[in-house]
This record gives sequence, C-alpha cells and structure tokens, in this order.
Amino acid sequence: MNQVILVIPAYNEEQNIKRVVDNLIRNYPELDYVVVNDGSTDSTERILRENGYNHITLPVNLGLAGCFQTGMKYACERGYSYAVQFDGDGQHRAEYVAGMRRKMDEGYSIVIGSRFVEGKKDFSPRMLGSRLIGLAIWLTTGARVSDPTSGMRMFDRRMMEKFAYQMNYGPEPDTVSLLIHQGAKVAEVPVVIDERTGGESYLKPAVAAKYMFRMLVSILVIQNFRGRG
Repeated sequence: MNQVILVIPAYNEEQNIKRVVDNLIRNYPELDYVVVNDGSTDSTERILRENGYNHITLPVNLGLAGCFQTGMKYACERGYSYAVQFDGDGQHRAEYVAGMRRKMDEGYSIVIGSRFVEGKKDFSPRMLGSRLIGLAIWLTTGARVSDPTSGMRMFDRRMMEKFAYQMNYGPEPDTVSLLIHQGAKVAEVPVVIDERTGGESYLKPAVAAKYMFRMLVSILVIQNFRGRG
C-alpha cells in the first residue's frame, strides 16, 4: 500500500479532523496521507500543527476543486501511483482502501466506493439524485455507475496527473463522466459511508438541488463542448 496516498481536503473540520487522522495513524499505518487545509477559519490549522499531521495549508479558500488539485500535485510530485479522495469529516472508512487497490489491478483507472452497487433499496433524496446523475452518465457514455456522487474514489497515476496539471478537472461526477469519454475505465466496490458526527455539511437541501441540476446540465450539455483529449 506504499504506492497509495489519501488526499484529505479539509475546510473548517475542527470537530472531525483529529479523529480522522488519528484513526489512520493508529489503525492504518501502511497508508500515507496528506491533509489539505483549504483556508479554514476555525481551529483546523492549529490542530494540524499541534499534532504534527502531514498537511498543506492554503492561504485562502479555493473550494474543493482547487484544494483537491493541490493534494494531487503533492501526490504526483512524490511519486505515488494511486490517490484516494478521502473526506475529512469522518464519513469515509479506510478499511475499504485495500479492496479498492485490488480492484485497480484488474485494469481500471478509477474505482469508486459505492453505497448502492449491491442494489440496496434506498429511496432517500441522496440515492435518487445519485441514480439520476448515473442515468445521465449512462445516456452520454454508455457506462453504468451506480453511485457517481460518492466522494470516495481512487485514481491511477494517469488520472492523478489530469487533476494535478490540467484545468477544470474537479472531483465531481461530471468530471468522472468526462474521464470515461476520454477512455477511463471505472469500477465500483461496495462500501459503507458513515454519517457526519460533527460540524455541518454544506449540502443543505436547496444547495443539493442546485448541485444536482448543475451536474446534469454539465453531463448532458456542457460536456459536449469540453475537450476529450
């Protein structure tokens, strides 16, 4: 697993980040990680410094895309072969990383930790929104992705370099769709995603609805005008 690094974006995660990183250090010492502090205005930076965690601090808030790009540049420049998008809010479980890595060996470029791959009957707005975006991806690419909104994804080196060194590659479902257009092979493995126990998610109902609409427009319309090289 020394070829794998967890890229952990963190914005105002003072209630969660210590628990997340301590769990990695204590229970998964074989996994490298880097926390990217995205200009947090709370105590996230102090916690990272006081505990000596491996981290990068951005002087201003760049948003998830810029924050993730920073982490991917770090991973590429240090020679990692695989990077995992891993939440700093405690929702993702590191126990699934090894299985995602094994799936990569079957020839995939992206492996998604899916909440729905085993056909669980979940009729929550989150699941229905994810299914709708998955339908849009299938209509435009022919690829079936059951949980495109999952934030736990592993990327191979070629995908990492796109995120690190090219513009407009955000860690979102529309980019996964674009990468499929470019020839990326995507697989899913079943995972359990925990509920956030501290802090507040930015995806409130109104924001989530706007997000889903934006993803659908991007996949169904805008993607036709994006470069596919």
